[in-house]
This record gives sequence, C-alpha cells and structure tokens, in this order.
Amino acid sequence: MIDLNHGSGAQYATSRPTPDITTALSDVIDIGLGVRQRRERPRRYVSSSGLGRTCLRQIQYDYLAVPKDEGQEFAPKTLRIFEAGHRGEDMVASWMRLAGFDLRTERDDGRQFGFTALGGRFKGHIDGCIVSGPVEMSYPALWETKALGASSWKDTVKRGVTVSKPVYAAQIVLYQAYLELPNPALFTALNRDTMEIYAELLPFDAALAQQMSDRAVAVVQASDAQEMLPREAAEPTSVVCKGGMAAGHWHPACAWAQRCWGAKQ
Repeated sequence: MIDLNHGSGAQYATSRPTPDITTALSDVIDIGLGVRQRRERPRRYVSSSGLGRTCLRQIQYDYLAVPKDEGQEFAPKTLRIFEAGHRGEDMVASWMRLAGFDLRTERDDGRQFGFTALGGRFKGHIDGCIVSGPVEMSYPALWETKALGASSWKDTVKRGVTVSKPVYAAQIVLYQAYLELPNPALFTALNRDTMEIYAELLPFDAALAQQMSDRAVAVVQASDAQEMLPREAAEPTSVVCKGGMAAGHWHPACAWAQRCWGAKQ
C-alpha cells in the first residue's frame, strides 16, 4: 500500500492552510463591487448633489469627468456604505407609505423625478414628492432622505441640516426651485446603527437657490471657455484639499488634489 501520509515524501505538494472564509468572501465581494463601479459611465453634467461643495474647481473636475488621482477611486468599503445608504432610503420610503403618506418617488416608466437645465448640462434627481399625508404640514412637499452613520446622524439632529450638512441643504433648495415646490421640504435621516429617524422641515431659501444655480452656470461657462475656475484653498495642505474637519464641517479629501496642485493654474 502506498503511504500518502504527511511526511512520507509521496505527496506532490505541501498542504496549504485554508483561507479564512471571512477574508475570502470579502475579497470576492470587493472585486465584484469594483467591476460594477468601473462599468458605470461617468456623469457629464453638473449634479445638484455636489454643488454645495466648497471648491468650485473640484466641482468642475467632476463635471468634466477628469480622471481622479491614482488611488482616489472609491474603496470597496465606501461602495458598500453607499449601497447600504440607498437601501436605507428605500426602507424609509416604504415605512412612510405604510404610515399613510402619498409619496411619489418615480415616474410611470420607473425613472426618478428631476430637472434638467443649461441644455442638459445641469441636472438633479429627487428622492420624492409627498402629495398628502397624516402629518400636519404643507403639501405637496419635496422629500429628501439620507441614511447616516451614528455620529453624522447625531450631529444633524443637534445642529440641523443647514448647519450640519450644507451640501444637502444646497441640494434641497435647488430641487425646490427648479421643480417649483416652494413649500417647506421634508428632510428625513435614518440612523443606520439604531434605525432612529430624524425629520426636519426646511423652508425654501431663494437666496441660497440662486447662489447654487449661479455656481452651476459658472462651472459650465468656464468649461466651455476652457478655463479652470479658481481653487478654494490657498495651499495643498488645506483641509479642503487633504480632507478633515474645518469650521464644524467634514471635508472629504479631494480626489483631484495632486492634479490640481501639479497644474500651473
């Protein structure tokens, strides 16, 4: 009988430890998420969701679909968080309908409601519009919702959307203006960790809507003229470029910082 026991010398290869199942599963999921992300076509319009960012040049890079710096693509963990956020928004919408709200989130053909301006170079898509409901408020009303981590959610509750999340506030007023929904918008935030819901009514701020609309025009016009808009920061070590907290607001690291400061502009 042939001896195939370990150490007999009859085995063709030494045994290798089985990979940890958590690592193996996470790795293949991350690969799948990365493949899906790379297949998505870049937006070629100024998006209302990003106009509240501090730096106009950053918004312009995004509009022009300029490739991000090496290593600045979304990490798999971030892609998971994004997807969890979208699923959380769907849950809140279903709960509101169960509660008796007439919430419209898509057209008959399945597309989101939204607006288009500047010849299709400025667009926005809303989470929904509330036509009626069991809560005393003015209808119809724009509905915008987010799913947030615990610390971000708590800060929104403490300081309100306009102060804690100015990018969201800018997004909301643009929707109110372009979709002609001047009643106070209903903003809801789901705490992803506890499933608590925060709600806030946001009156229409015409001045902010005009300011954000003017920013979109500036981005498109400068791009048409092949001119780069000025940086918000005076040096690359600024929080606006490298990311971090400043004046009570979190700034994600700019995905084009190396390109921006490497250019003679």
